[in-house]
Amino acid sequence: MTVWEMLAVAAAGLAAGGINAVVGSGTLVTFPVLLATGLPPVTASVSNSLGLVPGNVAGAIGYRRELTGQRRLLLTLLPASVLGALTGAFLLLHLPAAAFEAIVPGLVALAVVLVAVQPLLQRSLARRRAAAGEAGPVTVGRGRRAALVAGAYATGTYGGYFSASQGMLQIGVFGLLLPEPLQRLNAIKNVLTSAVNAVAAVTYIVVASDRVDWAAAGLVAAGSVVGGYLGGRFGRRLHPTALRAAIVALGLVAIAVLLTR
Repeated sequence: MTVWEMLAVAAAGLAAGGINAVVGSGTLVTFPVLLATGLPPVTASVSNSLGLVPGNVAGAIGYRRELTGQRRLLLTLLPASVLGALTGAFLLLHLPAAAFEAIVPGLVALAVVLVAVQPLLQRSLARRRAAAGEAGPVTVGRGRRAALVAGAYATGTYGGYFSASQGMLQIGVFGLLLPEPLQRLNAIKNVLTSAVNAVAAVTYIVVASDRVDWAAAGLVAAGSVVGGYLGGRFGRRLHPTALRAAIVALGLVAIAVLLTR
């Protein structure tokens, strides 16, 4: 790897760390850069997952205020996310990339739609509850909790295989099931994404260390820590409408990149 390639990888890591903290989809920045340096696709994906873990953690720490009161929910969702990460890592190491990546653009498109229509759906649900005479906060009953766990597992599997837009999918799914503001959903997303990428990374180290490019992973990690810190510090100040618009815009870019690469 040349000096310029090293600088490009580190810069991509910085950008990805910030994007992941605020939206999710930072892999769409780092993955193409790693491929451009000559790394094979699986090696690029594995090294990228390792490198983004420190940035994910930095972003989650930046959103710690929005995590207040969500400990019980996170303890419910984390095991499903971890199991999903293991499933996704297994798929990455044993299936052809084309087998799963064929549906990635569709999943990202679904996430964009879910995020975009979330306010309308939540208002519609609130009107129905009011018409039915239901008052008070929305409770997370058994059915809703089961759907949340299933969503955590599904998005964890996706993230363990190909982490791009994992956070976007999580916000889209959880936003329909939880009566929480967007920034608090983003805080949940940051914790779950950190767990998924960390578990997948450990799995790669244990069973496929020969597929890791440690120099690339280290450069992405160095950049992602700084980006994750900055994204966590300033992203939480964004107005919900601006954050939602950023998610939708990046999602559309992600779809275009995935369809053309």
